[in-house]
Amino acid sequence: MADIRSLRDAVADLVRSGDTVAMEGFTHLIPFAAAHEIIRQGITDLTLVRMTPDVIYDQLIGAGLVKKLIFSWGGNPGVGSLHRFRDAVENGWPRPLELDEHSHAGMANRYVAGASRLPFAVLRGYRGSDIPDRTDTVSTVVCPFTGEELAAVRAVNPDVTVIHAQQADRQGNVHLWGLTGVQKEAALAADRVLVTVEEIVDELQPRPTGITLPSWAVTAVVPVPDGAHPSYASGYSVRDNDFYQAWDPISRDREAFQTWLKENIHDRSADR
Repeated sequence: MADIRSLRDAVADLVRSGDTVAMEGFTHLIPFAAAHEIIRQGITDLTLVRMTPDVIYDQLIGAGLVKKLIFSWGGNPGVGSLHRFRDAVENGWPRPLELDEHSHAGMANRYVAGASRLPFAVLRGYRGSDIPDRTDTVSTVVCPFTGEELAAVRAVNPDVTVIHAQQADRQGNVHLWGLTGVQKEAALAADRVLVTVEEIVDELQPRPTGITLPSWAVTAVVPVPDGAHPSYASGYSVRDNDFYQAWDPISRDREAFQTWLKENIHDRSADR
């Protein structure tokens, strides 16, 4: 059964310097509160995995905690670039950032292989792309049945996956619904799983599009209302579009970013 913990204790116990960390959620249910606690605790030298790095990873990269990014797209959705990400890549500030870039299909298949505890996944893709020349995690295999050459992508198995969900019950079973991405696969691929939730309930109710993660797949559950802000949790909150707009000028300037980091993360206790 998954433990119900405080955010501070769960992050301190489950996320360690040097880890490979996946923080998933697509537009919706992005685990910002957990990321901010990682920044507060100064957990560093991380390899971050995410299909669509957006503001959550811009903040972690800008805080100097990330040595490598495994991803398939990066940007501030509906606004533009991730300027802390760009500064790290183009100028090595606050530290150089190693990249392992993939297609969306490639990343999804890497998670599926990891969740299946297989060494790699096979797909049709990457043909005509220079991505295989830039990474050692893409190769080719020949189908033993048809002779067709296919792309192969190495499985990804995070040390810890962090996600946000709407509900968990008191036994640690987790339920999320709405716009979901690869949270299930990312969780099953990981050694440890930390889930922040909007609330703890006595009983989970089945919902259309709902995904249930059983307690045996979850290491710790943390109640964090509004823990996905500025993204949203369907049925609980709405997306803070103003924040995403405001992030662009903040992230463009190193000094403005550092001021924001101090005032909004370091000077604020998690208190959860």
